[in-house]
Amino acid sequence: MANKQEKLKITIIAPSLRIIGGQSIQANRLFDALSEDFGVNFLPNNPETIFQNLKLLRTIFTSLKFWWLLLSKLPKTDIVHIFSSGTTSYLISTLPPLFIAKLFRKKTILNYHTGEAEEHLKNWKLTAKPTMKWFDKIVVPSKFLVDVFAKYGLHAEAIFNFVDTEKFKFRERKKLEPIFLSNRNFEPYYNVSCVIRAFAEIQKQFPEAKLLIAGFGSEEKKLKDLAAELKLENVDFLGKIPNEEMPQIYDSADSYLNASLVDNMPLSLIEAFSAGVPVISSNAGGIPYLIEHEKNGLLVKMNDCQALAVESIKLLNDSVLAKNIIGQAKLESEKYEWQKVKKDWVEFFLNCSTEKK
Repeated sequence: MANKQEKLKITIIAPSLRIIGGQSIQANRLFDALSEDFGVNFLPNNPETIFQNLKLLRTIFTSLKFWWLLLSKLPKTDIVHIFSSGTTSYLISTLPPLFIAKLFRKKTILNYHTGEAEEHLKNWKLTAKPTMKWFDKIVVPSKFLVDVFAKYGLHAEAIFNFVDTEKFKFRERKKLEPIFLSNRNFEPYYNVSCVIRAFAEIQKQFPEAKLLIAGFGSEEKKLKDLAAELKLENVDFLGKIPNEEMPQIYDSADSYLNASLVDNMPLSLIEAFSAGVPVISSNAGGIPYLIEHEKNGLLVKMNDCQALAVESIKLLNDSVLAKNIIGQAKLESEKYEWQKVKKDWVEFFLNCSTEKK
């Protein structure tokens, strides 16, 4: 490995795996994968304190500890790589490391992940676009976000999310069983309630159908109450599943349901592709950049729970369509294997390190 790569020090700033989500999982994978080539450090933007169970004190001391870590760690790095989502989180978790990195004249990368980019850039005019211009580079996981940033005069480069295909192993499904999986957290924009309503329609035709719901969040009680109100059978709320246990969950399902209202390039859909689980999804945000209807998945309009059920039933009844979709999705998932994505990341960091500020 070249000397330059061995000496280059990169600090990744992102949520720790205490918060299970796309950013924390992807940041953890990037840390592990790049450690062979660079000197990589991980700095959580949600560091743990002794006040974890006291909300107000937790917020105050988490922020203080975050700033202290930034001030003590960033002077020793070459590149500050900041995972980011939009709106309030951008103010709290993205701007502090940007300001401190600039104070110490470090290269900065904005790794922007949320499908809410349009709303963020449009409605947060004073804090979004002006500060994004301060970053040396902007990297996003999809062509969808490249197009969104371009609309606002910002240049972004796309490097795909990647999936560990050694863990999310492909299982051939010659005949789909009516066993469905939802793996999105319980927040309004993921619209898990629509998945439950769609499943109610599916269960009218397939009484033995099962729905596995992995996730947690503010709508947990509401979702459980909805399942009870609809008198659904075989709905299993699995709770907060550690990332290392998710491959087994995918392996136990035969179809994946997603009804999100805001999205970019969901890692969970790529994991489903890799595991051989066909996806029936809403067409939110960047999902049509990932899924082509009736080629590598099935798409419906956002919040159309009836259509989600109809497409799911169609897939159960059409084994040829299911086989073709699963095969094409498996081919699509190969784009997101680490060995394919690694070259792009290595070149990206080396180019960033050599470009003038």
